[in-house]
Amino acid sequence: MKDEEIDRPSAMKVRQGIQDAITYSLPDKKFSEKNIDLVEIDIELKNLGWNFHNYRILNLTDIHLGQWINPKYLDDLVDYANTLNIDLITLTGDYFSYVIDEYIESLQNSLKRLKAPDGKLGVLGNHDHWMGAEKVRDIFKAADIVDLSNDVKTFEKNGDCLNVAGVDSCTVCADDLDKVISKLPEDVPTVLLAHEPDFAKESSKTGRFDLQISGHSHGGQFIIPSFETTPFRGPNSTKYPVGLYNVENMIQYTSKGLGTNSFRIRINCKPEITIITLKTDKKQKIPLK
Repeated sequence: MKDEEIDRPSAMKVRQGIQDAITYSLPDKKFSEKNIDLVEIDIELKNLGWNFHNYRILNLTDIHLGQWINPKYLDDLVDYANTLNIDLITLTGDYFSYVIDEYIESLQNSLKRLKAPDGKLGVLGNHDHWMGAEKVRDIFKAADIVDLSNDVKTFEKNGDCLNVAGVDSCTVCADDLDKVISKLPEDVPTVLLAHEPDFAKESSKTGRFDLQISGHSHGGQFIIPSFETTPFRGPNSTKYPVGLYNVENMIQYTSKGLGTNSFRIRINCKPEITIITLKTDKKQKIPLK
């Protein structure tokens, strides 16, 4: 899908003006690991080989560079992320909001500095398409990120395999799940990257995915205390707005993300870095002597 074919929000100029007004009228946010919610989750995958047991995936999503997150904040966040002892980095979309050109170099430099032994994989979000998908894909190339939009990458370790697949943003109808499935090796545990969490309603029906990782919702930017959910749910994040869900036989995880959109505020909803540790369901039996 070409950029000019994307259905962009009305009043785009107004939204850009609001972003600029908020960004320049409020003090810069400064990164502190105390103000980040480092969420660590263990997820058991059916038939995951022992060579991928304890495999650690770090997910970053919804940076929205230029609003809550400024270039210095992102640089410091990258430095912190690089200390977290992970195997793979995934990125699940919305790197910008409504302003892009003045932040391209900063995003590219920061993402290039992200390091993981098995590399970096990413998909695009709706804002990335609204602002220019090809510009974001160029950033991916320069930052050594594999563009996994409607694609699959299979990792192999000593005979064990793990699929990581990705779909492009369903908000702008850029997703092509049939194309993904046509490339998907069978009988291999599979993780799906999808920007919008409610895409789980579609992906789960295929029976081909064990885990979907998403963002998009920002956790509503407000989490109800004690209930760990949010009343603020936008399109494509109404059913699975934050946290873990079982959808059919698939696990859905929705991150609260890093940045904000529209209002530069988070209430009981810290920016999130997620580490998902994959576990095998193959139980070792050690006989008693």
